[in-house]
Amino acid sequence: MTKEQPENILLFVPDHQVKWQQTEQDRVVLLRPKFKLAWLKKVILPRMKHPYFRIHLDEFGSWVWLQIDGKKTVYEIGGALKKKFGSEIEPVYQRLGLFINQLARNRFITLEKPGDE
Repeated sequence: MTKEQPENILLFVPDHQVKWQQTEQDRVVLLRPKFKLAWLKKVILPRMKHPYFRIHLDEFGSWVWLQIDGKKTVYEIGGALKKKFGSEIEPVYQRLGLFINQLARNRFITLEKPGDE
């Protein structure tokens, strides 16, 4: 009996799943709805000033978010990240993998393997 090997996240293509805004300083703010159930949205949201939780990304996170286009793999984004920030971002693929996993876990992005359509 063999254990199934975990998938390499660097081979996946991330794509946005939430609304977001870009600030004047090129920072990204993710907008997560406060309620998911339809009846809560209908009853409570009209009375709320802000219907979204606002998640502010730092410089690196914002830059990565802006690179996500549904076409580039995580590996390609990592190469561009390394080119842009150099040694400041090392170890680039470990840090990027953790960040992408966190975005996927929180359903801010989806990950598709190229060719799996």
